[in-house]
Amino acid sequence: MEEENGVVIIVGAGPSGLGVAGCLSRLSIPYIILEREDCYASLWNKYAYDRLHFHLRKQFCHLPHIPFPSDFPNYVPKTLFLQYLNDYVSHFQIRPLYRRTVESAIYDDASAKWSVKARYVLNNNNDDDDDDDDYEIEEYSSRFLVVATGETANPFVPEIKGLDGFAGEILHSTQFKSGKEFKNKKVLVVGSGNSGMEIALDLSNYDAKTSIIVRSPVHFVSREIVYLALILLKYLPLKMVDSVVVMLSKFAYGDLNKYGIKRPSEGPFYMKVKYEVESVENDVVLLKNGKSYQFDAIVFCTGFKRSTNLWLKGDDYLLNNDGIPKVSYPNHWKGKKGLYCVGLSRRGLYGATEDAQNIANDIKLMMSDLQNDVTKN
Repeated sequence: MEEENGVVIIVGAGPSGLGVAGCLSRLSIPYIILEREDCYASLWNKYAYDRLHFHLRKQFCHLPHIPFPSDFPNYVPKTLFLQYLNDYVSHFQIRPLYRRTVESAIYDDASAKWSVKARYVLNNNNDDDDDDDDYEIEEYSSRFLVVATGETANPFVPEIKGLDGFAGEILHSTQFKSGKEFKNKKVLVVGSGNSGMEIALDLSNYDAKTSIIVRSPVHFVSREIVYLALILLKYLPLKMVDSVVVMLSKFAYGDLNKYGIKRPSEGPFYMKVKYEVESVENDVVLLKNGKSYQFDAIVFCTGFKRSTNLWLKGDDYLLNNDGIPKVSYPNHWKGKKGLYCVGLSRRGLYGATEDAQNIANDIKLMMSDLQNDVTKN
């Protein structure tokens, strides 16, 4: 066991964590960034499908202080975003400590510091059993702790009766790469969020016989409406922006009930995916409406869960049990005792960029206040 000290510990080297690191570097504030994977932005580097593009314009998706190059398209593809991240990491000389899985973070009142224990995997056996890996426990301490593990930490697949016995292939969206390997196969996509819709389209483009479950009512909004909404989110609460988006959608598309399409009660920026599969038997999927269909593969685009509550101890103020801020926007990023979170406001990369700048500036101010107190004493 070894111990390292830093002013700030950042947990997670996804885009949110990199954004905080960039802001701290710009203010010459030392930090340590811990990442459980063997690369930064692992969701983009290792677990994203090939055709992935931003669904929002690039001016809402860049990290702090470095916009996208002017020759990038408005809707940036995965390959160019990874190129941008490489340049960002190089520019700010960000050096995450990889293969570090945080097991506990506890605030010590006596020292007024966070004590963080991380499992450092020395030899990864590339299986799902972490107990087979060679590892050692490392300890870190810091005055400030930033939770940057994001909204997409752990892939979630709902419990469905008989799913373990499905005769075909089962994937989460993080395991899907391209529809070309499913040509002429019957594929069910579970979940109708951005990933579900885009994966279903990719499957169809490669001649897969594609079905998608859209149990919940859905919103129809254009890119232009979303563009306006993201501008409004700079100044208005999320619920108010949702109301404006729904109103504009009604003006643009009229009454969709005649097509059997119902609008949700929640706005488009607040919605969650729901599921309609009742059970699975061999290669047959039974839906809750009583109908059944045969499939060769199921792709679950059912989102993610967060595990922050398992390792973050003593926080009763900032995050709930699902790892989402209890505190409402715009104060959601700041907790107590030097605890912060980034990228958890459901505002995408734009929100993460705003959080990162707020956190770095607040830490700078707190450090100045601490230094003034020392000087006075």
